[in-house]
Amino acid sequence: MEPTTAIFFIAIFILSIVIHEVAHGYAADMLGDPTAKLAGRLTLNPIPHIDPIGSVLLPVVLVVSNAGLLFGWAKPVPYNPYNLRKGKWGPMIVAIAGPLSNIFVALVFGILIRFGPEIGLNDSFYFIFGMIVFVNILLAIFNMIPIPPLDGSKVLFSILPYKYQHIQQTLEQYGFMILLFFIFLGGWRIISPIINFLFQVITGINWY
Repeated sequence: MEPTTAIFFIAIFILSIVIHEVAHGYAADMLGDPTAKLAGRLTLNPIPHIDPIGSVLLPVVLVVSNAGLLFGWAKPVPYNPYNLRKGKWGPMIVAIAGPLSNIFVALVFGILIRFGPEIGLNDSFYFIFGMIVFVNILLAIFNMIPIPPLDGSKVLFSILPYKYQHIQQTLEQYGFMILLFFIFLGGWRIISPIINFLFQVITGINWY
């Protein structure tokens, strides 16, 4: 990947995960938990959210090395589930808010791509907007994988009957290892077609 393209890609990735985390915080605040607000995390300023390894170093290494996959993380927005309204559904709502924010961003820029000829969009903007759509779809789909610490696990645990709580305990204990195995043993090939399909639906073009 060319240096300029890599810089744009990493910048888009960082801003997209910031939006993702802020959405978690706003959802928690709306449900009665001000923890994220009090911690100063309801801001689009990237500095409070950036994890040096997960937000910068790892994405840079993956992009520059043309690894064929991209993942990373920001500092999780803190919230207290005991302050949330909606009972056991509170954590699920907070979890879903992150991926939904990424889908919203993808839709906005996907619409701009679709109406590009009408608004005089040039090729450079097509490419940049395409990267924005792709990265945000990737973040939404990847985070909905039901493996801790991803958002999909919180959705799974909210709907999991109590008699299966041992599954939650096992996943929470070994979740990160399971996630690494999923990523490096072919998980990308599972979610890649979903990402490409949604990209085509939203923009009308094929990313690959």
